[in-house]
Amino acid sequence: MPAVPAASDTASQRPAGADRDAVRPLARLYRRELAEYPATGRRMIYLAIVVVTTVVLYYMLYIQYAVATSIITHFDMTYRYFIWVSVIGNAIGAFASLVAGLADRWGRANLVVYGLLAAALLVFFGLPGAGDKTTYLVLFALLSFIEGIVLVATPALIRDFSPQLGRATAMGYWTMGPIIGSLVVTLVTSHTLDHASWQDELRYSAAAGLVVFVAALFLLRELAPALRDQIMVSLRDRALVEARAQGIDPEAARRGEWRQMMHLDIVGSAFAVAAFLLLYYAAVGNLVVYFATTFGYTEQRTNALANWYWAANAIALVVVGLLSDRLKVRKPFMIVGAVGTIAMTAVFASRATHAGTDYYTFAWLFVGIGVFSGVTYAPWMASFTETVEKRNPAATAAGLAVWGWIVRIVVAVSAAFIPVVVTSVTPLVEHGDEVKAAQAKAAPALAVIDEHPKIFAELKKYTPATTPPALAARAAKEVGPADLAVVRKAEPELAVLEEHGARVQKAAHDGPGEWRTWWWVCVGGQVLFLPFVFVMAGRWSPRRAREDAEAHQAAVRREMDALAGT
Repeated sequence: MPAVPAASDTASQRPAGADRDAVRPLARLYRRELAEYPATGRRMIYLAIVVVTTVVLYYMLYIQYAVATSIITHFDMTYRYFIWVSVIGNAIGAFASLVAGLADRWGRANLVVYGLLAAALLVFFGLPGAGDKTTYLVLFALLSFIEGIVLVATPALIRDFSPQLGRATAMGYWTMGPIIGSLVVTLVTSHTLDHASWQDELRYSAAAGLVVFVAALFLLRELAPALRDQIMVSLRDRALVEARAQGIDPEAARRGEWRQMMHLDIVGSAFAVAAFLLLYYAAVGNLVVYFATTFGYTEQRTNALANWYWAANAIALVVVGLLSDRLKVRKPFMIVGAVGTIAMTAVFASRATHAGTDYYTFAWLFVGIGVFSGVTYAPWMASFTETVEKRNPAATAAGLAVWGWIVRIVVAVSAAFIPVVVTSVTPLVEHGDEVKAAQAKAAPALAVIDEHPKIFAELKKYTPATTPPALAARAAKEVGPADLAVVRKAEPELAVLEEHGARVQKAAHDGPGEWRTWWWVCVGGQVLFLPFVFVMAGRWSPRRAREDAEAHQAAVRREMDALAGT
């Protein structure tokens, strides 16, 4: 039997070409594989880069929703068109997630690094300079394609560099990517929108992306396939994982990986968490529109309110990740978090029709929803990667690609259905401000018309040139020349009110109830999540989980002793 190299000797087992690359500095910009598991300090640097990369990518993606009303106005979009920008973008992102699973051989780190560069250039130069709404849609679809790839590659890197007993903490930090990205969006816009344009806001996010790209370009690395294609329970498995790597054929390990992912514990749980996050998608894409049309909030005030949700969620993700790893269980946290989220979202839905609900009531509701959804999601991400590993640890990218595809499809479908359920939002977004301005400017004319409804009802049948002389004389006598002049001056505004006023008034009346319906749909998605917790990998009892960890360590020692003996 051939001797298995000791862990300290693995540096000599580098891939062919590694020595040549060592003397070619530029090779480090695309050959990023590590032949041995990195020490803790380097591993923390890699994890930090992945998390910060995720934050700035979502900052660049989500910034458009924070300035949605400005973009709609600038490109003269209908609200439905803006929604379809999001729908098409998410559909493109869904299939990009599958591409990322297929393109794993190009290198996870390369997908992240150069994907970040492409995204930053698109957001800095492309979107702000779009000449029309069609160009904007195409460019946003390209940005979503990049995001779909990175959505798979970044959690795969987090999994690679985090053993199972630290996985929830690491995934908690990764999950902070979209959350902190959203928080950065709302913090920056709530402090700069009073003097910056929507184009400026996009460029601020792209500048942050370019800074992080430079750091990732030179510092980010990834594990060689033979290392990452194994289950690593704790850092004490390092020597065994490195020793085993010498006998692993990565291509053979991944054979049949897509078929292995087509099971209820993978597909079902991925769909369940996508449904659970319906409220999150609505918050990212429609919170500004909801509060603007229902409660009259400005973009700036809504983004300041959203800060409460994002901040609470981010803190909960990290704290609960640490607790989950300490107790070595995921499922109890998922159940408690989901039940709490359901309760808080139900209260929020019940307040959707009350115009008198104040800012801080919503703020504390958002804190509750943010905390409980964080309690759910960090352990879920850890459990999902462990469920994939249970099937085949070499299929991590394929499993995350399936998850990314399902999530993006659900986002696209939910975005398409919001205008179907909330029909009031289209007239309010497209004509609400116009009608409000016309009503204010035409107020004196409306007062005159209200005093003489019959005469103006008759005058309305004619143009000024075709008004019968007798009717004109009667109007001058009953209304007076001065008041008639007031009404004539306000004719453009009165035309706006005639065309859109009734629809906008009805939408303003119906809107809160329609939004409440959608919030209850989100509650339904959260309820759907609960039964799928039971099909995922992992223990319910911390005691049993601790016994499993001890048994695993004993098995590792026996295998290392056997290897040392040979």
